Amino acid sequence: MKRSRKQDDFVPNAEQMRLWPSVSGNTINGLGEAERRRPSPVYWHAPDMTPHGPLQRWMMEQGKRIPELQAQREARARVMAREQEPIADRKTLRPANANVESVRRRAVAAGARLVGIARTDPEWIYEGYAFDYPWIILFGIEMDYGKLQTAPEIPAAITVVTAYTNGWIVAQAVSNEIRSLGWRAEPHGGPQAGPVNLIPAALASGFGELGKHGSIINGELGSNFRLAAVFTDLPLIADTPRDIAAEDFCTNCQVCVNACPVDAISNDKQQVRGSHKWYVDFDRCVPYFNEHAGCAICIAVCPWSAPGRAPRLTAKMLRHRTKTGGDGL
Repeated sequence: MKRSRKQDDFVPNAEQMRLWPSVSGNTINGLGEAERRRPSPVYWHAPDMTPHGPLQRWMMEQGKRIPELQAQREARARVMAREQEPIADRKTLRPANANVESVRRRAVAAGARLVGIARTDPEWIYEGYAFDYPWIILFGIEMDYGKLQTAPEIPAAITVVTAYTNGWIVAQAVSNEIRSLGWRAEPHGGPQAGPVNLIPAALASGFGELGKHGSIINGELGSNFRLAAVFTDLPLIADTPRDIAAEDFCTNCQVCVNACPVDAISNDKQQVRGSHKWYVDFDRCVPYFNEHAGCAICIAVCPWSAPGRAPRLTAKMLRHRTKTGGDGL
């Protein structure tokens, strides 16, 4: 029988909490705001861009005390430091569908399990960033599910870091191919936030639906993947959002709510920058996240994340919706 991940007695480290700013991360995220706006940097941006930057530095310092985790972070840093190929002097002109096929082929060969394309929406661009790429290519990088099941222990953190490293490898491979064709391309991978909020971009590209735990649920991998991207002006064709009825499931599912050690996950959708959606309480989540190398409990326990289960759940939930008219489970 699986042990419970619930830890009702968690008390945040006093050293960490002395760094906590006066402004709530929920406020920065736009919780309760009725008007639509661009997101504001709050975490995983350059630390000097947000009041929570000192907390981010503190979290990274804790990881340095764990040799196996730090080794994986250093490996990721070496990949991130690779120089991009120069942009060819002459543009290769070909139909957009040929470009799409080439991009998908290269991404899968480099290790991507999911590939999607979205036309840039200005509402995805973080405040304080300039961004002029018309296209965003999204990649989903699968994690080791067995290691993820140890969350919030170190093996889970390592598989998350490894997935982000692999995401950079995929993004660089695709970016370099596009640059060889004479078009601009910029790779991007996690955990750094960068100029674009990748979650709505990935949803627009057909990756699935937002789950109650604040992560994407995909019809193939569940939530067992990390995101990477390439920003480009290569002519492409946008994918479309995909309805897998995960929201119907999440409405009644309690698994991640009950597993969260700090009660950061709500059963109710909330208003966030003009959108009514699932939202994870930043101020509750981050202290535990910082002290457990990234936590990952909620995506580990998500029923959709088990290998091979998401396709079956998608089919089941869509059938159920047809029979009941969309009343969920």
